[in-house]
Amino acid sequence: MSKPISDYALIGDTHSCALIARDGSIDWLCWPRHDSPALFLKLLDDEKGGACSLAFDALEGTARRYVPDTNILETTFTTATGRATLIDVMPVNPPSPEPDEGPDGEGESRLIRLLTCESGHVTGRFVVRPTFDYARRACTPILEGRSVLFEAEDWRLRVNAFPQPELVSDEAEIRFSLTEGETAYLVLTHGEDNEDACIDDFAGAQRRLETTIEYWRRWSARSTYRGAYRDAVMRSALCLKLLTYSPSGGIVAAATAGLPEAVPGDRNYDYRFTWMRDAAFTVTAFVMLGYVREAAEFLRFLRERDGSYGRDTKLMYGISDGMPAEQVLDHLAGWNGVGPVVIGNLAADQDQHDIYGELLRALCVFLEAVDYDPPEKVNDRLPEVLDNLTARAIRHRHDADHGIWELRTGPRHQVHTKAMIWVALTDAARIGRNIDGVPQEKIAEWERIAAEVRTEYLEKGWNPEKQAYTGAYESHHLDAAVLRVALFGALGPSDPRTRSTLAAIERELGDGDLIYRYRMDDGLKGDEGTFTACAFWRVGCLALDGRTREAKDAFERLIARGNDLGLFAEEIDAASGEQRGNMPQGFSHMALINAALRLEDSIERFGLVDAVERRAAE
Repeated sequence: MSKPISDYALIGDTHSCALIARDGSIDWLCWPRHDSPALFLKLLDDEKGGACSLAFDALEGTARRYVPDTNILETTFTTATGRATLIDVMPVNPPSPEPDEGPDGEGESRLIRLLTCESGHVTGRFVVRPTFDYARRACTPILEGRSVLFEAEDWRLRVNAFPQPELVSDEAEIRFSLTEGETAYLVLTHGEDNEDACIDDFAGAQRRLETTIEYWRRWSARSTYRGAYRDAVMRSALCLKLLTYSPSGGIVAAATAGLPEAVPGDRNYDYRFTWMRDAAFTVTAFVMLGYVREAAEFLRFLRERDGSYGRDTKLMYGISDGMPAEQVLDHLAGWNGVGPVVIGNLAADQDQHDIYGELLRALCVFLEAVDYDPPEKVNDRLPEVLDNLTARAIRHRHDADHGIWELRTGPRHQVHTKAMIWVALTDAARIGRNIDGVPQEKIAEWERIAAEVRTEYLEKGWNPEKQAYTGAYESHHLDAAVLRVALFGALGPSDPRTRSTLAAIERELGDGDLIYRYRMDDGLKGDEGTFTACAFWRVGCLALDGRTREAKDAFERLIARGNDLGLFAEEIDAASGEQRGNMPQGFSHMALINAALRLEDSIERFGLVDAVERRAAE
């Protein structure tokens, strides 16, 4: 029986991430990058997948938290004889001075575990068993002095520890017996240590911990957010930072692959890649929190990966290399037996024409944040970028596409896509008026076509029978993505038709505060959970319409649905409240941040009022 998805915490070093369960077991780890083959994957196969587990004698309970303002996990274990605290950290070494461009910290492909007895006496053991390349490569462990080296062809994992590790069959075992004030440590290192980097004593591990605490607290202190929801907003921001790949500036959609959106079902995708939509939305969240550098780093990534200056910008990119082919790992059972486990992603070959709007909105927000004085790589040939992206938006304005949900049933004329084409042209015109090199007649043309696009989707997207904008032209199916375009200004939040659409979505797609993406045949098996980001989009729509009391109450109930650390997967099962899909999901956390900011702005503008009070004010 697999552990609940909500059991997992995330740590990382902006190069890769690890998922750690409530019982202290590291059940997912990809090294040296987010998209590298997993060497711990108990998350996806309880028997075949390796882990770095922890077992106490006479364990009675656990509690955990993040060290404040960091991505360092602290778990407290209470046993019948004592209490111990485990610190899990992936070291980050900040360069000095911090460069204007490039990584703001260097990872080590290392994970450190420090276990300290706080009171009484505790006994137990760590067990390390890697299963390289998604458990497809045989592994040979070797005892080398005071460490254990696991090798699988050119793959290596070294285990240093105190007490000294023992080799038991194909596992490294570290048995500990600690009294108050005593500490055991375990260091996992990908590849081979060189002499300078080797950690073989507690002092070396402690120095890495202190340096990393300093790094994360300095990063957190840069936030400009001072609102009422600091804990939820900053945890989301710290999570998004972990999902970046600092060498390139890319941002992955989630830390994992293969976790199911439907139980049972076949909706098990790999999200360890950079979607233009998700990353662009992350850029706006970073900018609004004052993290302009992170936004600039993603735009650097885009310029370095897309040398076409917008002529051939793709839907999806690998964080460093090209996109791998989608393949099924049929030797793995899947989380809780829900397969197939899929790596790679076929959606990379789809047509999704909303991405022009996503990118131009992110670029517009960033340029305004830096007063139209961007770094060189963003500013380079900017008029050409606008010209290319708008030309593509205009060329595809009448085309069907697979849309935001990447439907595998074929393309449709999606209302969300058409509205995002309006966003693309409108924001391009806004940028063009503030930079040199864009002719006024071209700006006027963009605005003229944008008006035509808006007229079309307002007419063809409206369904009189449903009294709502539906997901596609000539469709009866509602789609929560329509709420998102209201947040982009493509629908007026207080327009009677927008209000009617929100009411219809709440009625047909809602389950309390939770919202399903849609309810229609999408060619896949199983019934997926509610989509977490959609629930936060609803909060944003309520807030923008001045229904701030309803928005505030719903937002506070929603943030309470995260796990005990404030993390969200992609979806929530409405019946059980359990997290579903890849964990943690960047889209969920960026939607949380944006909802919090809109809510607080609207409360400042309208006061704390409900729908009746808002209508009376009109």
